[in-house]
Amino acid sequence: MQDRLEALRESLSEAGCDAFVSLAPPTNQYLAGFRGTTSGMIVTPGKALFLCDSRYTEQAGAQVKTCEVVELKGAFAAATGAKLAELRLKKVAFEPTYVTVDTLNALKKGFDGELVPVDGLVTGLRIRKSPEEVDLIRSASQLAERVLLDVIEELEPEVSERETAARIEYEFKRRGASGASFDTIGLFGAHSSLPHGEPGDQALSAGDIVLLDMGCRREGYCSDLTRTYAFGTIPGIWFEAIYNTVLEAQQRALEAVRPGISCKEVDAVARRIIGEAGYGEYFGHGLGHGVGIEIHEAPRLNPESETVLEAGMVITIEPGIYLPGQGGVRIEDLVVVTEGGCEILTSTPKNLRIIAA
Repeated sequence: MQDRLEALRESLSEAGCDAFVSLAPPTNQYLAGFRGTTSGMIVTPGKALFLCDSRYTEQAGAQVKTCEVVELKGAFAAATGAKLAELRLKKVAFEPTYVTVDTLNALKKGFDGELVPVDGLVTGLRIRKSPEEVDLIRSASQLAERVLLDVIEELEPEVSERETAARIEYEFKRRGASGASFDTIGLFGAHSSLPHGEPGDQALSAGDIVLLDMGCRREGYCSDLTRTYAFGTIPGIWFEAIYNTVLEAQQRALEAVRPGISCKEVDAVARRIIGEAGYGEYFGHGLGHGVGIEIHEAPRLNPESETVLEAGMVITIEPGIYLPGQGGVRIEDLVVVTEGGCEILTSTPKNLRIIAA
């Protein structure tokens, strides 16, 4: 934590600001180790203050070791602004990604100094994970994979999408995770054509596609995993065709991951294979994204992203093909970029599997 604070202070100096303020839980977890919800941070060249209200004072006392814990009273954002004024600060940086107009106005109620939006002050530090962070992500991924393998063995006809998603999230907590890292996606049959569809009452039957996108959170870090199966029997030749195309696209993209390659170049590897197979219009989302304290964070892998991969980045590789009214396939692995390429953190098999009905 101390190294992170010092790196932030260097960036503040370069930006010409005398302090940094944050009301974003992911940022505050990264800088102070706090895993609650409402919190704040003020970092100056000589101080690091962790701000909370009375609900979290005891928790902060246990989790925050490198900052002074300060309990605020009243409306939190306004009280944070008043604290900035009390410290006689003049030019305070914030990351605009995490600050709404309402929050900014509330800060200004108590602080008449300059509030300066500066992108990447902390998110730029978070983009490369330490070995300890990678270990936490790996642990979350391994737990999620064990849950996946157990749940698919227990799938039976007539179980609903919603019930399957609920079972997955129950198992996460039962086995030691703090919860799901996002709302579990469990889709059957033609519903699998919805890339981020919401699980509903659709009942499972033989010949259905089963698409499961899931992840859990352990000690503040997320995992992400998607696998697609057939239940009882393969829906048709068309399904085998799109499955094999997605699998090839994913494998080629994984082989391309290395330091020095741009995110859009990796995306293009998968997109080219899917396009050449005639399914380009059915792959509408980016190839992947960073994972860490948040389930979606920098870098983004899409056709516009100029970000260059570096060792220590943890990303997903998740191409998909989605045929409206028929069904879809997505295969997703979690990987860490290494000096020599990448380490795949996900080990669940990806060969086309038919789950016994």
